[in-house]
Amino acid sequence: MAAARGIAGGAFAGLVNAVLRNSLRQGAALEPAEQDEQAFWRHPRWWIERLRAAYPQDWAAILAAGNGHPPMALRVNRRKITRQAYLARLQELGIDARPLPQADALLLAQPLPVARLPGFAEGLVSVQDPGAQQAAAWLDLADGQRVLDACAAPGGKTCHMLESAEVDLLALDTDAGRAQRIHDNLTRLGLHARVAVADARAVERWWDGRPFERILADLPCSASGVVRRHPDIKWLRRSRDIPRFAQQQGEILAALWRVLAPGGKLLYATCSLFPEENGRNVADFAARRPDCLRLPLEGKPEIQLLPTDTHDGFFYALLQKRA
Repeated sequence: MAAARGIAGGAFAGLVNAVLRNSLRQGAALEPAEQDEQAFWRHPRWWIERLRAAYPQDWAAILAAGNGHPPMALRVNRRKITRQAYLARLQELGIDARPLPQADALLLAQPLPVARLPGFAEGLVSVQDPGAQQAAAWLDLADGQRVLDACAAPGGKTCHMLESAEVDLLALDTDAGRAQRIHDNLTRLGLHARVAVADARAVERWWDGRPFERILADLPCSASGVVRRHPDIKWLRRSRDIPRFAQQQGEILAALWRVLAPGGKLLYATCSLFPEENGRNVADFAARRPDCLRLPLEGKPEIQLLPTDTHDGFFYALLQKRA
């Protein structure tokens, strides 16, 4: 009340007093809401049920993370500066950050506007979640390869691949406005790739007949692993959307398999936590394709990253077309 009296000459003191008294009077009536999981976890009931079924030990931690503040991580452009040199520049400006296991990643102690990041406009650094930074490393890139980023906007992974190796890269996206963001990121970072506005499923509209040695299939999904960055997602999504996304992912994967070179590798990626969009989809596809070989990632058949205070939730599986 003392704080309320000090604001605007005490004009809000009466309102605050009334709200507090009403809360005391109706406290018992509000208690049942705490017992309702949807109200308590601030996620739709169907969402809670899916996570509980998929992650019996971790579902509560996942929901809590979905209500938290997302971390802010950076990807240092190794073509222009070393991670250690950029970290030193941050420290000179009093910006607290620390290296992460990913080769190019730094985690900021506190989020800040990109305008405060030294050299951001000159392309020394980008904002990218550490989980998303795994893609370029797991694709096993090498100079001279022909690479496809099939669902590329806004271009974070596209640019990371180009920072990592001298590759001939084509970036696709279905939306012209989002494709422009790929161009903008390439320009800021001093990188080059061909960008096309096209649906990856309509192969005949964008493919020149030459196969790709590496494909990143960062597929459309529920975005259930990044809801703390986009809280509206969990309320806009419906349970019926999940099988629809899974079908779309399967269609894109089948189309991309046509343009993958024998011996080539395709990295299946989503920012989803739901198995229907991830492991089940990959397993179903591989079971139907005798030329599909599943390769391990860090000794595992697939990687499901759950959201933590360091990174968001992502799924990865690496597939190879038998030669």
